[in-house]
Amino acid sequence: MGPVYKIAVIQLHPKPMRIEANYAKAAQFIEDAAIKGAQLAVLPEYHLTSWVPDDPNFSDLCGQWELYLNKYRALALENNICIVPGTIVEDHEVAETKEHILINVAYFIDNKGEILGRYQKKNLWHPERNHLTSSMDDPHDVIQTPIGPVGLLICWDLAFPEAFRELISGGAKIIIIPTFWTLTDCSEYGLSVNPRSEALLLESMVTARAFENTCAVVFVNAGGPVGSSKSNCAGQSKVAVPFLGALGEETKDTNEEGMSIVDLDMRHVEEAEKNYKVREDLARDDWYYVYRHGLKRGKEKL
Repeated sequence: MGPVYKIAVIQLHPKPMRIEANYAKAAQFIEDAAIKGAQLAVLPEYHLTSWVPDDPNFSDLCGQWELYLNKYRALALENNICIVPGTIVEDHEVAETKEHILINVAYFIDNKGEILGRYQKKNLWHPERNHLTSSMDDPHDVIQTPIGPVGLLICWDLAFPEAFRELISGGAKIIIIPTFWTLTDCSEYGLSVNPRSEALLLESMVTARAFENTCAVVFVNAGGPVGSSKSNCAGQSKVAVPFLGALGEETKDTNEEGMSIVDLDMRHVEEAEKNYKVREDLARDDWYYVYRHGLKRGKEKL
């Protein structure tokens, strides 16, 4: 038998530039999750500001990142719950050039309010590249947490299997992905063929990543207003596990704001590895594939 963890998947609708109002709503969801016994609460990417980088005040709000990070630390301690506060966009000054850059960061905060790890988004979605700085070739680190070894990824990282492979090779059993994914992220051609193409992508890819990596995937996307049929938010926040697929009845099939609380039974992960032996193969000395850029394995010529 594996441990069972209760995880709150919070599909928040972030209002553009309403940082305090968005935080207040997020805190309400987290407090409710703690009352219901959740051990971990996860929010979406850009949940404090939404994604409006061309707004002249966007960078100023990002300068408040440490204030809100500390608010989440206090909230975690007060409610005895671990929190991944989606992502927080941070404004930093580069010492050498005095230039200001924006980075998109996810944190894992434990139930004592301590920061156990952080991850800066690596694979930037194309429109983000004029605004954000990537973590480039920094490694994907595994974080030891009260719910076991965890990896953090962000949104478009989902499209890169190499990121998952690096994390599970390092021992991660749960991979958490705060996301801001919309239905209109698809091209004009794609939308003409299937207006819900991005929803199909998420339905397919999140569950596939859980199976092919014998891990649990906690995917938390932004949602739209409750009762709105015109929102472009893709939603579909869920916990995906091998054998069962997507869990999270209140959010996995909708794009409206809401919260699912999922019982994540880690036995599914352990039994999947016994069955598929993905991690076992990755650990072999003679394994065929290399996942890090620039890393080469020498082989004798036959």
